[in-house]
Amino acid sequence: MKILMVLTSHDQLGSTGKKTGFWLEEFAAPYYVFKDAGAQITLASPKGGQPPLDPASDGDDSQTDATKRFKSDADSQKALAETEVLSTLSADDYDAVFYPGGHGPLWDLASDKDSIALIEAFAANDRPIGAVCHAPAVFKQTIGKDGKPLVADKKVTGFTNTEEDGVGLTDIVPFLVEDMLKANGGIYHKGEDWASFVIVDGKLVTGQNPASSEEAAKKLLALL
Repeated sequence: MKILMVLTSHDQLGSTGKKTGFWLEEFAAPYYVFKDAGAQITLASPKGGQPPLDPASDGDDSQTDATKRFKSDADSQKALAETEVLSTLSADDYDAVFYPGGHGPLWDLASDKDSIALIEAFAANDRPIGAVCHAPAVFKQTIGKDGKPLVADKKVTGFTNTEEDGVGLTDIVPFLVEDMLKANGGIYHKGEDWASFVIVDGKLVTGQNPASSEEAAKKLLALL
């Protein structure tokens, strides 16, 4: 099993002067689900190298078993620091792709032409695609084989408007994940705020929030 994980390269939280990036739990939990299943994992980002970590995801209240394991895993830290440049990779070389969230993807991956082409290639070949929390932002401009938005008429989830409101960033983000998925014709579902909630529709796996990361990864694996 060869799984590609694509992370953001964007580190600015709008015009707030604060930093953002990827959310540590949303990377670490799926990473170890895949690794422990024996998958060969490739890490990539638009710019390559070390992707920016959202500092909010590294606080004491955000630590989980997976993040603690990552912090004591020098090999995995080295792998993360050396992500491949996304434009150099081909979808043909992987069995599945997974996007961890954090607010960063709203600014770069949502409109990144290499990411869009990659997702469309996975969809065209009926290979599993996973995204959690803010990462369903990557479906903003993707088109399916039928010429419609990739999420059109598919059951999906992603970070809720109420969760965005809860972190006080509704007026900062370039768009709301829930609203965008609905606008693209997605059949949006959600669970309780901050609780694990994952939707699978065909080969598309979406998770609502950080708590959904591990479950989303397991459901992606089950499709392989």
